Amino acid sequence: MKQKTQAGEGAWASVTHVTPLKRDAMYDHRAQQAALGVELHHTDGRTTESVLVFTPGQVELYAIQFAQLIDKRKQARQEERELPMH
Repeated sequence: MKQKTQAGEGAWASVTHVTPLKRDAMYDHRAQQAALGVELHHTDGRTTESVLVFTPGQVELYAIQFAQLIDKRKQARQEERELPMH
């Protein structure tokens, strides 16, 4: 079972990967930043929550890259359906 901890509690193990939280991203017009909640997964099995902050330019760049990823996934799924069955 994973143990959730808060930042600032003791020494931390290395982070193995980061996953987005199932929450809406937010945009702060005054700060000109977007924020996405994320969960950091540590080598010792613990997880912590944090925020990934984007500039407006980064939001636009990643929107393009995610659109490309979605298209590639659709294409791969279509190609998989077209494979002859054995």
